[in-house]
Amino acid sequence: MPTKKKPQVTPTPERRGELLATAAEVFAAQGYNATTVRRIADEAGMLAGSLYYHFDSKESMIDEILSTFLDELWQGYDAVLEAGLGPRETIEALVTESFREIDRHRPAVAIYQKESKHLATQPRFAYLVDSQTKFEKAWLGTLERGVAEGVFRDDLDIRLTYRFVRDTVWVAASWYRPGGHHSPEEIARQYLSMVLDGIALRT
Repeated sequence: MPTKKKPQVTPTPERRGELLATAAEVFAAQGYNATTVRRIADEAGMLAGSLYYHFDSKESMIDEILSTFLDELWQGYDAVLEAGLGPRETIEALVTESFREIDRHRPAVAIYQKESKHLATQPRFAYLVDSQTKFEKAWLGTLERGVAEGVFRDDLDIRLTYRFVRDTVWVAASWYRPGGHHSPEEIARQYLSMVLDGIALRT
């Protein structure tokens, strides 16, 4: 008598999203190299073999985590850059969008900060280099425009200013927790009040 095959259950997008969220937390806490598929499966409450039914490798998981984060980040950034705002307003909008992304993708931001330099050496993650180049161009271009238009001080070291703004925004992923006392918009407002008063010309 022939053995009946068990029907395969197609993974739902919701379950896939839950597993990626779990993997992101583990990668952020343990680091990519130190994280095993078994560890992710344990955190997800399943067998390692079952996790392979959803993803073929931990590389696939971190790839999807990072690409999803960057795709969403650039949707927001591109909307800001295409809005025709002045330099100061562009910086304000980019900072606000950055904090929103930290709120939505805090583990992914932490992974990006820790792992992108290493991962970018692999062909599969070449988009990390492209994104970084695009990111730098957007911020430096806005700061340069602000100096040229007399909005920001003309004695600014543009690249140093860019690094300061970039690092002090994204380091928030190390302490920010969604659902806290302050919304990402409020944190951005407080941050901007400190930063821009230091680079904007007084009128």
